Amino acid sequence: MVKDFFKDITPQQEEMFAQLTPLYEDWNSKINVVSRKDIDKLQLHHVLHSLAIAKFAQMAEVFKPGTKIMDVGTGGGFPGIPLAIMFPEVDFLLVDSIGKKIKVVTEVANALGLKNVRAVKARAEEIDEKFDFVVSRAVTDLGNFLPWVKGKYTKGVIYLKGGDLNPGGALYQELENAAAKCRIEKKKMTFCPIEMWFADEFFKEKYVIYIPR
Repeated sequence: MVKDFFKDITPQQEEMFAQLTPLYEDWNSKINVVSRKDIDKLQLHHVLHSLAIAKFAQMAEVFKPGTKIMDVGTGGGFPGIPLAIMFPEVDFLLVDSIGKKIKVVTEVANALGLKNVRAVKARAEEIDEKFDFVVSRAVTDLGNFLPWVKGKYTKGVIYLKGGDLNPGGALYQELENAAAKCRIEKKKMTFCPIEMWFADEFFKEKYVIYIPR
């Protein structure tokens, strides 16, 4: 599936993406990190969804070699693991406060031989490092999330979020509130509908939101 949308991936990357399904099926049978109803659609609902950030990064020409990225609330490794496969010369720190999820992330990264991934059990506020970007997948309301990572990135936050972005819609209001609370000019935010890259009903009203520092 990934090869359909990213023509330039290497055979090794293609194989890694293919390995994700059996790896997560196996780990999910021991530790539930992906919802049972979603495991059958892992490539679409989790891998490809995560890679919407890769599409944005390619479009914006960011994530250059040596870039440092923190994935906050990574859960079972999304979006961090698919992004680490896609960008082998970028360094990723995957953070989650739940130890069993970090165990799965570590085991999956090791099984794939990913050298550019570290995983730690911690809250974002406890991480004493600076990154170029923070990424996350709908961990919480943006108005709550942005204070967690304040001062921890030099370039921006890239956030996967779904909802109604029309005036008055839930996502529109969430962004208005977050901008006011965190003193961000909303006009500086970028909103990319994921449907522009992946034409599937699942991605309707799902966005990559970029908030520059």
